[in-house]
Amino acid sequence: MNPTLIAFLTLVIKEVLRFARIWLQTILPAMVTTALYFLIFGQLIGSQIGDMDGIRYMDYIVPGLILMTVITNSYGNVVSSFYQAKYHHHIEEILVSPTPNYIIIVGYTAGGILRGLMVGIAVWLISLIFTKISIHNFWVILSVATLTATLFSLAGLINAIFAKSFDDITIIPNFVLTPLTYLGGIFYSISLLPGFWQKASLLNPIFYMINGFRYGFLGVSDIGLLTSYSVIILFIIALYIYCLYLLRTSTGLRP
Repeated sequence: MNPTLIAFLTLVIKEVLRFARIWLQTILPAMVTTALYFLIFGQLIGSQIGDMDGIRYMDYIVPGLILMTVITNSYGNVVSSFYQAKYHHHIEEILVSPTPNYIIIVGYTAGGILRGLMVGIAVWLISLIFTKISIHNFWVILSVATLTATLFSLAGLINAIFAKSFDDITIIPNFVLTPLTYLGGIFYSISLLPGFWQKASLLNPIFYMINGFRYGFLGVSDIGLLTSYSVIILFIIALYIYCLYLLRTSTGLRP
């Protein structure tokens, strides 16, 4: 077997075993938390709000809540795994090996993608307890979820490279990722916002991901599907190139 392929598969298997072994910490909490969102926002509050863009409010928020778990878990998997490798000095073994930098990036990213998609599927199954949401286009759902998980896995890798302590890997998720996620249109359509805030929402990349994912389920979106794909792919390319640069220059990886 090709040595490069062996290196890639080794990284992926390591990542999958890592989050699967501690599923009580990696998968179950997302299911429980999202079930509470479905109960509180979908059923209790949603029953008072009524329809959103002609769609039952519970059905409207389901895609956004699923994608939110994909985002947080793909990001969290890579940032925690790569930083732990730095902290315990495992990463040096990979860096001094013949493993190409792009394989290191793709290997860790694949682990984040798999965890994000697995948790997303688990949350979707939980949503079936509360609503029988239809699927408008399965391939849009799968592609947007995979691209989104890829983007935030790369973002998690960048965070881990720069992190100097365990506190540093929580700053971005708490003070950047969470606000952007909640302001990305999970619970509302931007058509309800004043003109200024509608334009401000267009600066939020998560807005494009959530709307593309919602289109896959419901066939409705506040933005064109092509625009959603274009924004996501451009961010992935930019973050991937930046990750390559960071590894090539050993930024944040030298003692």
